[in-house]
Formats: sequence, C-alpha cells, structure tokens
Amino acid sequence: MTTRPRTAGKLPLTDLAEMKKRREPIVMVTAYDFPSGRLADAAGVDVVLVGDSAAMTVLGHDSTTPATMDDMLLLARAAARGAKRPLVVADMPFGSFQVSDEDAVRNAVRFVKEAGVDAVKVEGAGPTLSRVLALVGAGIPVMGHIGLTPQSATMLGGYKAQGRTAAKAKELLDDALALETAGCFSVVLECVPARVAERITAALSIPTIGIGSGRGCDGQDREPGDRDSRNNAELH
Repeated sequence: MTTRPRTAGKLPLTDLAEMKKRREPIVMVTAYDFPSGRLADAAGVDVVLVGDSAAMTVLGHDSTTPATMDDMLLLARAAARGAKRPLVVADMPFGSFQVSDEDAVRNAVRFVKEAGVDAVKVEGAGPTLSRVLALVGAGIPVMGHIGLTPQSATMLGGYKAQGRTAAKAKELLDDALALETAGCFSVVLECVPARVAERITAALSIPTIGIGSGRGCDGQDREPGDRDSRNNAELH
C-alpha cells in the first residue's frame, strides 16, 4: 500500500501534514471491526476511519443517523485493537455532538478513553465550528467533514454532489478554511467536484481526504459497501 519505511509504534499525527508538504498520498480506509483494522495495519495504511456508515453497511439501516454512541464505541474499540500503527478516527454519530459543546466533548472523551481512538470526526461547519474549538481545546484531535455530509443528507436534497455552483463552491472553501482555523488536523471532502476539491486542497495547509472528490485531494478514503457508486456519481 505504501512504499515509505514503516515507523515503529503509532503514526504521529503531525506526519500527515508533512506528507501533504511532500505531496505524498495519504491512505485512509474505513474499518468496523478487529479483522479489518488488522488488515489495514498490515497493509500500511495511514488512517483508519471507523465510519458511522456502519449503520448502513453493518447494521442494515437505510441511513447513518440511527447509529448510536454504543454502536460506534463497540465498533471503534474493535477496529482500534487491530490497527496498531494507523491513526484511528471515530465518526461521532448523529446526536452525539449537535446539541452542545459539552455533549461533544463528553462523547469524544468516551471514544478516546473507552475505545482507544486517536481522533474523532465531525460533520459540517457553521455551528460545528464551536464544537471543533471545544474538542481541540480539550486535547482531542478533530477531523472535519464537508461536502456531502450523510447525517444531514435530507437537508442537502439526498446523496448528491455538493459545490456544483460557484456560490456553493465558495461556501465549501470558506467552510474548509474555517475548520482549519478552528484546529482540525485534516478535512474530508465528500462528493465534491474534482476541480473544487483541488482548489480547496491547494488553499489549506492541512491535508484533505477525498471520498469521491477526484484525484486532487491529499489522500483518499475507501469504504466498504455500496458507497463508492454513490460518491462517484455526478461529480464533474
């Protein structure tokens, strides 16, 4: 998976920014259990995301929103046991951070203490920025996520590409810059037109991870299940 020398122990978080500077592709995969985490570790991936997409691909729901903290803690704990070297990032499920900064910190602390993850991921910008500030202030690394944000897919008109007009593309760029300023160590760009994703990537000093957003991102995520077909639809 990677040609660079493997370092002993956990990959330092700061290495991701250095990889961006060197234009070295970052590899992220989604895993929901111990075997997947262990395979990702053996393959030399950089980041393992325990995605709330497990609500659909593992638990059989029609969307990501039914995923609970208990569901995600169980899956994150298992994946983290297998992924010794990669950074393990847990998706904060719907309802775990939207209510208040205090709830966000409380639930993120549970991920770190009970599941052993290295960071958490939150969807959106706007009101989410205060959550990012609170989490980073509590010493918890945060990965941002903009573009198609599945937890709010209904408000976005379904699972559709985002940023297709100049105004919407400018909003995404502004959101990405705001997340960087708030302290995110990286930002996921999901279902964003390739040219827009490339522009955002060039504007940020932190890495971008693309999910169906073209080759111009600093890294790519691969998820199990049927999300690839959804994410690669209507991007250009």
